Amino acid sequence: MPAYTSRPLHLLAPLLLFLSSCLGVLRPSHQFTPVKDISDAPDYRMEDNWAALPDRLDSADAVPIGTLLRDRQRDAPVDVFFVHPTTHLGRGQWNASLENKSLNHLTDITTIRKQASVFNSTARIYAPRYRQATLYSFFDEKTRNGDEAIEVAYSDVKNAFEYYLKNYNHGRPIILAGHSQGTRHLTHILQDYFDNDPKLRHQLVAAYLVGFNVPEDALQVIRPCEDSTQTGCYVTWNTADWGQEYAPYKNSVATNPLTWSRDTATAEARLNLGGVPYSFNRRDSRVVDAKVHNGILWVHKPIRDGYPRFLLPGRPELRHSFHIADYSLFYYNIRQNAEARVRAYRMKMSGG
Repeated sequence: MPAYTSRPLHLLAPLLLFLSSCLGVLRPSHQFTPVKDISDAPDYRMEDNWAALPDRLDSADAVPIGTLLRDRQRDAPVDVFFVHPTTHLGRGQWNASLENKSLNHLTDITTIRKQASVFNSTARIYAPRYRQATLYSFFDEKTRNGDEAIEVAYSDVKNAFEYYLKNYNHGRPIILAGHSQGTRHLTHILQDYFDNDPKLRHQLVAAYLVGFNVPEDALQVIRPCEDSTQTGCYVTWNTADWGQEYAPYKNSVATNPLTWSRDTATAEARLNLGGVPYSFNRRDSRVVDAKVHNGILWVHKPIRDGYPRFLLPGRPELRHSFHIADYSLFYYNIRQNAEARVRAYRMKMSGG
């Protein structure tokens, strides 16, 4: 199978609430070159090269302020390998340096805190830092610069996953989870490892491939989940305003996180157990409804603020995206579903 190179519908960093009217302002001013763009590869023996590890205090331990949720990683029965989305928006390098402490901090307080944490009730969270490709890489359709930057980023994720398997996993069940650029890399992990290794497939609880296009034929063996408790499968969605169309997504997989099915029935907002806004300080029950349509997850306007849309002038196919809120609109549903799939997996393994 050829390498998975599909472009995202709306590949935006979690706190990217605003961009200027032209993507060109984000284009690095030079061609991709190893000397300028590639810092030393991360050594995953060093804890500093992990954004989250289960046996230390970090942002993945967080729970939304004012809620009754609790971090239970200490006794969690499975692991999650989480790959964060793009937080590198700079023009200076095609790939981020892991020495950039302010960027690492930004990653921690946004996506690790507000996305990876959704799994801390049922899984021990491992989240590598990596030399992520800058945002513009995913819109660079005229040169090889973006693809080369993405390949560097994936090489780190691949090395981190191999280190995790050899040193942290110890045969435990695995959830894969990511968002945006992270999901792009995890789709490759599924191709390169799980599609080809029955033992790893046996360990897979589920993969949450959120915020990136996953075509129907992206994977040969691992298939989309068809219900809320199926294991060894994946779920995926890209959230947008109700009524939006994007033709290239017609052959893409989309899961409704309110029902965990792939059908096109509208799931009413009463099925939404609770979103968590960008402020991470409350639970909003029934915040949106949801409907799968032509590879996109449609939602109506949230009933409360804190779930920003994104509008990129000059790119009409990206308008009215809720990409920033792909996790937060369904935070409680995702958390409950991960717990349900873990229970189903453990029951299946025990012969129950």
